[in-house]
This record gives sequence, C-alpha cells and structure tokens, in this order.
Amino acid sequence: MDQTRNHSLYVVVNSLLLLLFSLSMSACSDGPEMQPITADATILAFGDSLTYGTGTSRDKAYPAVLETLINRKVINAGVPGEVTREGLARLPQLLSRHQPDLLILCHGGNDILRKLDMVKARNNIQQMIDLAREQQVQVVLIGVPKFGLFLDPAPIYQEIAEHNNLPILSDALSDILSSAQLKSDHIHPNSKGYQQLAENISEMLIQSKAVEVY
Repeated sequence: MDQTRNHSLYVVVNSLLLLLFSLSMSACSDGPEMQPITADATILAFGDSLTYGTGTSRDKAYPAVLETLINRKVINAGVPGEVTREGLARLPQLLSRHQPDLLILCHGGNDILRKLDMVKARNNIQQMIDLAREQQVQVVLIGVPKFGLFLDPAPIYQEIAEHNNLPILSDALSDILSSAQLKSDHIHPNSKGYQQLAENISEMLIQSKAVEVY
C-alpha cells in the first residue's frame, strides 16, 4: 500500500511540476514577437513630456537610459505639451529624417489631461502606427494612464495594441506614477521613475525578440 501511495504521489507531483513549467514557458513567450533590430539600428522614441523627460534632466530621461541599457541609438523626439493631432503632423518628417528601425510610441497624455475626444486621439495614434509601418518601421506602444484618483491605463492603448498586434507596455507608467518615490509631480516620473520605465521597455524589447541578449 505504501509503495502504491508513494507512486501515486510521485505521479501527481511530477504532473504539477510539468504544468507549472508549461505555464511559465507560455508566459515567457506571451505577446507578439518582433524582428530583431541590429546593433547599429536607430530607435525613435516619440511622444510628449513623458518622452522628453520632464521632471528630470535630458540625460536621465527614458530614451537616454534605454540607449545605455540596450546599446542602440535612441533618439529623444518628445515635445512637452503636444497632443496627438500635433504629433501626427510632426511624425512624418522625423521618420523621413532618421529612418528608424523601431518606433517607441508614447502619446496621448495631453489629450487625456485636456479631456479631448479620445476617439480622435485613438485615430491619430492609429495613423502614427500606419505611417511607421508604411516605411517598414516596427512599433511598440506605451500605455498612458487616466490621470485621476486611480491611475488605470486608458483603455484605448490596449485596444490599439490588440488591433495592430503590437507589443505594449500597458501598466508601467501607471505603476510608476502610483509611487511617490518614482514621480516628480502627479503626471511625470522623476529620475528613478524614468530609469524604471527604461528598464521595463528594455525587458519588453528583449521578450518580444526585438533586442537579442548574448
């Protein structure tokens, strides 16, 4: 009886271990995969003050930190106060000038703050993605929270990511701005917050295969 019981326990334990392993592997591979970008690739970080680095110095904004983390050129193309309509008008020239391999898109915060039409904001962001893809530029998306009592990500970002099959960092900014130690004011990170954001983006790029780890 003891041998039978031990054998049954062995089978159950091994089955559970196999299930946990399978779940962990599926979690690691979750999300859209991207084409690897080369070591000499150019990345365009495009957005508003959250990209520019308001709340810290330019050398500690997330694009500068990310450049060091992944050893690729990252251009800071953030303009404080810009809304998506203005960003859409600005993007084509930057794509033409820099011919990036990857666009990191973090836009719409000022549309949210000014209570602008979020359907129009979504359409503007979609057109930014379309412009990039027309030039064979890969895109990743960063979700922006609804600034208020609860810093939940605005739902348009997940919708856009799913519609376009894009990798998205949906909760990173919400988590950062929920911590007093990581923000300079209620809508901008501080140096530590931008450092964390850059680390989160780096991890996303690695997991999505855009950046290979040797």
